[in-house]
Amino acid sequence: MNSEENKSKLSPELKNILEWIYCLLIAVVIALVVKYFIGTPTTVQMDSMYSTLSQGDKLWLNRIPRTFKKMPKRGDIITFEAPTKEKFEPDEINIESPIAQYNYQPNSIFSKFSYYVLELKKTSYIKRVIALPGDYVEIKDGKVYINNEELQEDYLDEGTTTYTSAFNKFTVPKNTVFAMGDHRSVSRDCRSFGCIPLEKIESIVSFRFWPFSKFGNVDKK
Repeated sequence: MNSEENKSKLSPELKNILEWIYCLLIAVVIALVVKYFIGTPTTVQMDSMYSTLSQGDKLWLNRIPRTFKKMPKRGDIITFEAPTKEKFEPDEINIESPIAQYNYQPNSIFSKFSYYVLELKKTSYIKRVIALPGDYVEIKDGKVYINNEELQEDYLDEGTTTYTSAFNKFTVPKNTVFAMGDHRSVSRDCRSFGCIPLEKIESIVSFRFWPFSKFGNVDKK
């Protein structure tokens, strides 16, 4: 019995169910492709970017730069995979290579799909890019200096002090960025764990779509 004969014996109800399953699978594949390569919504969970972003804010993340391995610009708000080691002590760091550690490497196709595409058991951070490859960063007296010039950070709340941690005086390595949260007193960021490799940057925040009263660009408060 050939396949055409098998199809002819299917009831209209079963054919309809199979068509719906087929359409659903296509929709799921398209949604995953869009999420990974183009963009996806997210909800702010923590206070590290307050008051630029607040808990519960809903954002649209642009993942096209990751798809084409494009370096973000200074001032961009990005999301990235959380490092394995989130805090270094000053005597643990290699100032010649101030790069965050990533030790988890999924091996199987299923584990890679689960971790990188479905993003199960994956933690991401949202921070602002402060310095780019080749920039000399120095944090002192509560302020940030890039290439020996004080960085003007109009997005910070008045009176904000940038405290120092393990990484406070170094040159940003090639293909990495140095990022911090706007809420400097509570943000655990590159000051503690080092610069983020380009391949670990997941997206650039495009705009906020909720609350609707704050709809639009998030570069400023």
